[in-house]
Amino acid sequence: MKEELRQRIGGLSPEQRARFEAALRDRGLADTAEGAPPVAADAPARPELRPPRAARDPEPAAPTPSASELAFSLFFFSGDGFSRENDKYGPLLEAAEWADAQGFHAVWVPERHFHGFGGLYPNPAVLAAAIAMRTRRIGIRAGSVVMPLHHPARVAEDWAMLDNLSGGRVGVSLASGWVPEDFVLAGAPFEARRTTLLEGLAAFRRLWRGETVPFPPPGGGDAVAVRSFPRPLQPELPVWLTTSGSRETWIQAGRLGLNVLTGLLRGTLGEVAGHAAAYREARREAGHDPESGRVTLMIHTFVGRDEGYVRAQVREPLLGYIRTHMSLYEMQGLAGGGLPMDVSRLTPDDREAIAEIAFERYLGENGLFGTVESCLPRLARIRASGVDEIGCLVDFGLDRATMTEGLGLLAELRDRNRGGD
Repeated sequence: MKEELRQRIGGLSPEQRARFEAALRDRGLADTAEGAPPVAADAPARPELRPPRAARDPEPAAPTPSASELAFSLFFFSGDGFSRENDKYGPLLEAAEWADAQGFHAVWVPERHFHGFGGLYPNPAVLAAAIAMRTRRIGIRAGSVVMPLHHPARVAEDWAMLDNLSGGRVGVSLASGWVPEDFVLAGAPFEARRTTLLEGLAAFRRLWRGETVPFPPPGGGDAVAVRSFPRPLQPELPVWLTTSGSRETWIQAGRLGLNVLTGLLRGTLGEVAGHAAAYREARREAGHDPESGRVTLMIHTFVGRDEGYVRAQVREPLLGYIRTHMSLYEMQGLAGGGLPMDVSRLTPDDREAIAEIAFERYLGENGLFGTVESCLPRLARIRASGVDEIGCLVDFGLDRATMTEGLGLLAELRDRNRGGD
């Protein structure tokens, strides 16, 4: 028996022998089989099984900016859904790893449906999971989860899993939705989206805290009481309310003790300042600390060494972004819903003229474009308007190399702004 075993072991290939010896070691047996020939020097090593990066000896969280300091995050919003590249998500994941290593505050990913504009991002939870596995400290945010399109228990389960996978680094901004076609996914009509958002928000927060929440079954009958699992690491999830500029939404977020996510797609920095003041007053009136609420501003961003170079690099990508955004309004049939005209009646020349005007507005006031030196005063105005964090939107059509180039200077801008230079 012993001789037969020796012969069988001796007949193993180097690969088979390596696996056999590894199995013996795992069981606490001898490191080598008695009398068997040694493993060949060129035999492949047994791969080391390691837990996901986020679960291994978690590093300290990225330092939280002081109350007076503007936090810098990356924001992804408009990835091209028509792209046939094999590595569609490579630029985002590489940028997230880079931002993690550079000490950026968070990375934001959206929820978009049924249009090439932003079509890379139908599910922020899936993308957040990929980011969680490739980063250690950076916050991971959904900007936004369109709550009326989902059951609140499903949202609670997904993001509790992500909270565990990331080591407690997630947060979500919740939106009511703005594209009627998206509501083919919903259990409620588009017209009821704001009410559905608030109802879903209340249920979601209760589930996150571990409460049992009753829900009516789809076919009618008695409500079913559910408690969601797994239990998250964060006892209270950071939650934002998304608004494109409605003062009412800002005030509602303040009363509920939520943060705010906004942008400059339809408004100005002066309007943001007025909304932010009303938001903090609403927090105070509702018994919340007015200064602890966070205002996050999504802003198109590219920083270069030369003003002329920046303009040349962003012109065509940004014009394309603006044209596509106009087509979204036309697809929705929302005449006047944020644009002061019926876009479906515009001639091609009208569209180009409007796109050029919008481009100049983004380049000058509604974006963060320029050199480190020229962007510093812009950051001071943003901070003075009541904004606590900027989500630098970098995927508006720049090629991969150009986007990566801009990130390095964005880090330099952050450091200069932090130092008060």
